Amino acid sequence: MVRIARVSHKKSFRDRVIAPSLLAADFSKTGDEVRRAVAAGADWMHLDVMDGHFVDNISFGPAMVETVNRASDIFLDVHLMISRPDHYLQRFIAAGSDLITVHVEADHDVAATLRRIRAAGLQVGLALNPATPIAAVEPFLDQIDLLLCMTVVPGFGGQAFMPEVLEKITSAAGIREMRGLSYHIEVDGGIDALTAAPCYDAGANVMVAGSSTFRASDMAAAVAAIRTA
Repeated sequence: MVRIARVSHKKSFRDRVIAPSLLAADFSKTGDEVRRAVAAGADWMHLDVMDGHFVDNISFGPAMVETVNRASDIFLDVHLMISRPDHYLQRFIAAGSDLITVHVEADHDVAATLRRIRAAGLQVGLALNPATPIAAVEPFLDQIDLLLCMTVVPGFGGQAFMPEVLEKITSAAGIREMRGLSYHIEVDGGIDALTAAPCYDAGANVMVAGSSTFRASDMAAAVAAIRTA
């Protein structure tokens, strides 16, 4: 399929970006849920792809990305929590992803995978788990548009935020400034209006929020609260 151009969704790392996680939505009405998030003020839609190998859970694949792409022109922030992102990459590109994030810990040539995402005309993301030191991603920081610092152990929604990751976010922001780079810093896991505030203070600007947005009684109010935390 032809990927929808989303030039209007271009964001700077100085912008606050709210990215509800589809994992917390009602899959029986995916299109309606995506449009509800857009109406509530979401900037991006975050799609967590899990393969049952890299993490102990299975979520969805390229067909879901294509479904969301058809439902709305919202920016698609696709997070591949899979063992072989290089093997499946072309399928997610074709499905309509705008930004693809791969894990530094996965089984692939990280630099080569990042180059392939860039060559496809997409934005490039790199993720690291809470136990992974920032040193593991430092060689690649000049090749990415977004660094995702997981604030829970990945695999399942609804986990509690891990405040020890804040130090890593601060380090990532410091490296960005020192090297004159412009990547977003995204956090994912246990994010709500309370935990977003220290993340913003540490240097993160993209907040992935699942349960606190899709399962809120007032999604628009929840998105606004996270944005202004």
